[in-house]
Amino acid sequence: MRALPHLLVMLAGLFAASAASAASAASAEGDPKRGAQIYRACVACHALEPGLHLTGPSLAGMFDSKAGAAAGYTRYSKGLKDAGFEWNAAALDGWLSNPAEMIPGTSMAFPGIAEAAARADLVAFLSIAGAPGGGERAVAEGLIPRTYLRAQAPEPVGDMPADARVATIRHCGDGYVVTTQDGTEAAFWEQNVRLKIDSQKTGPSPGAPIILGAGMQGDRVSVIFASLADLKAIVTEGC
Repeated sequence: MRALPHLLVMLAGLFAASAASAASAASAEGDPKRGAQIYRACVACHALEPGLHLTGPSLAGMFDSKAGAAAGYTRYSKGLKDAGFEWNAAALDGWLSNPAEMIPGTSMAFPGIAEAAARADLVAFLSIAGAPGGGERAVAEGLIPRTYLRAQAPEPVGDMPADARVATIRHCGDGYVVTTQDGTEAAFWEQNVRLKIDSQKTGPSPGAPIILGAGMQGDRVSVIFASLADLKAIVTEGC
């Protein structure tokens, strides 16, 4: 009877290894071409360009890497940061099945994929695209268009004309008064002005925020800053 606990531990280990092997086999049988079609839904939140984080982290180099540890991404849930596993085929299959069940409290708003074959196809694709240099390989093999590498990331603002470069912003009553570098002054209802920060390479230069139209009627705008410090320095209170 004393050997029973040891036997149970050994059986549990064998079961876990068998489950991992089965998941790996399933991913090996997956079709990366079909998986690339499923991956279209992931483009809304994830890029394949290294270091380009959007709503979710970049998936570049994620395969066989530690979960919750992509360099430069700071918005992981505590559960995923503390999980300690690697994104191999078995872990991805479990995650894609039901993220919230695998990591309670996850911030990933994705219900999961019920169909095992579809998960296997997506895992097969990610084993290619999520490897180091895999995004470029996936493009070269015709699995995805090049636009998927940057996904929904905005294009770099680059050089903007004077009428799009912000000089000052005053909050006055229930509105903002925006003055651009060409001397033009425009007033907007405060609810129609979005103050945004883009600290990545896609954003404006430090100290040089830009204003962009955000509505068809011309009454809504976004003002984009390079940092929180810029926003605090440039937006003032006064009429």
